Amino acid sequence: MRRDPNLKAIIDSYSSMALGAALVIAGLVLASLWAMWGGLGSLTLPLAVLAGGSVLIGLLWLGYRRLRGGVAAALLANREAMDSVQRDALTGVFTRSHFLQVLGGEVYHGSESAVGYMQLDMDNLKLLNDSAGHGAGDAALVHLARTLGKLMPGAIIGRLGGDEFGIAIIGHDNRAALRRLAEELLRQLDKPVTIGGRPVRLSASVGIALAPADAIDVVDLISKADLALYKGKKAGRRTVVAFDADMLGDERHRRFIERELRAALLMDELELHYQPVFSAATMTIKSHEALVRWRHKVRGMIPPGQFVGIAEESDLIDRLGDWVLRRACADLPALGSDSVAVNVSPAQLRHADYAARFAAVLMETATDPRRIIVEITETVPLNAGGVAMANLEALRAMGVRIAIDDFGAGHASLQYLRGFAFDIIKIDRTYVANLADSRIDAMIVSAICDIARSLPVEVIAEGVETQEQLAKLKLAGVTGLQGFLLGRPAALVRERRASAA
Repeated sequence: MRRDPNLKAIIDSYSSMALGAALVIAGLVLASLWAMWGGLGSLTLPLAVLAGGSVLIGLLWLGYRRLRGGVAAALLANREAMDSVQRDALTGVFTRSHFLQVLGGEVYHGSESAVGYMQLDMDNLKLLNDSAGHGAGDAALVHLARTLGKLMPGAIIGRLGGDEFGIAIIGHDNRAALRRLAEELLRQLDKPVTIGGRPVRLSASVGIALAPADAIDVVDLISKADLALYKGKKAGRRTVVAFDADMLGDERHRRFIERELRAALLMDELELHYQPVFSAATMTIKSHEALVRWRHKVRGMIPPGQFVGIAEESDLIDRLGDWVLRRACADLPALGSDSVAVNVSPAQLRHADYAARFAAVLMETATDPRRIIVEITETVPLNAGGVAMANLEALRAMGVRIAIDDFGAGHASLQYLRGFAFDIIKIDRTYVANLADSRIDAMIVSAICDIARSLPVEVIAEGVETQEQLAKLKLAGVTGLQGFLLGRPAALVRERRASAA
């Protein structure tokens, strides 16, 4: 077994000191014996004893200094060795296991110590990894850890997962002050920092909980901060949310919806409603958009906004998406239009086998792929070589058309058009709603139509509700129209083949 070099240095120092002391003591003994035999003068022995004692004291002092230095070096080496185990190799903050151990020493039943706890999750780190590489993502995490260290120098900081961090401030029980501190952190992260050769603004979501006010053990404290974090991310990210007792009711509701939706899929209790899309040139129905509805046996009609997001957070989104596609394919012959559009979640496109499962449903239902439109939003990260891009390319190769839904609502609209060959652009309804009153919105709609003509792709306006909007959209050059003015979503049994001409 290899000997610790710091321990060897301590032993060597001790050995040298002991050897020197032994030599001095031996010299004094020899001088005493010589004096007894009359070999030394009367003053020589006291002087020899004094000199020997001085040398001995000097040796002891030097030995002490060397031993102290050796022990300090050994302690430092031991601390560094422990740090290498207890600290995250990338960011330098505590590892998950050590962070929980340290936090557990402060938060427990009967503890008199107050702890302010923040659960932090970086926003859109995956997008940064996909667009600029994992090196950029690593640099963002390091920048976050340094910012945390500067802003909260006395805090206990741990990396709990890939982009998730825990921050504990001992002796802190002021919820409002903790919120202000977290908001200052978000402001610091929003300052541009150079990553991968370009300026980047970082963002995070933070959930807050206090011990012992909200929880008296570590697991419960983290769970409640995580609930607050979940609520913040659901509200749109880049938020700071403090835990309150009402969130426990929200969590119970989420679990209820997930359980009931799972049963609804098994019992085939969902419905599809279809909204017609009209040709701007002929004002006849050219296609339909399939919209999922859930008619709960007790709670009545549950809108998609209350269950699709929950499905995306669980394993239900794939089953829900497969059900929608299979039902739309089965209903297509009775719809009386050329094609039907289905909405696809970013969570579905992240699975490498999505296109293969999509093709299997088309084959099972004997559906022509050219009659299916897949609608995606700008929240889907489309990067060369990415899983989502590969799935969409495979769908287009089959003949499925791809539409950008809510075009203009996000931050990557034009980038989307550069990175992928879409077939249809659907203008976001907010531009249509303000078309009559906003000259800027009217110019944006016209510009989108000009871009669509030059690509060339179809362009559909959503949310058409007035005759004035209809006239202006046709004048701008849209090829398709969809909205309550022309037809509301309806179940297949109530659908009518009609013309709005």
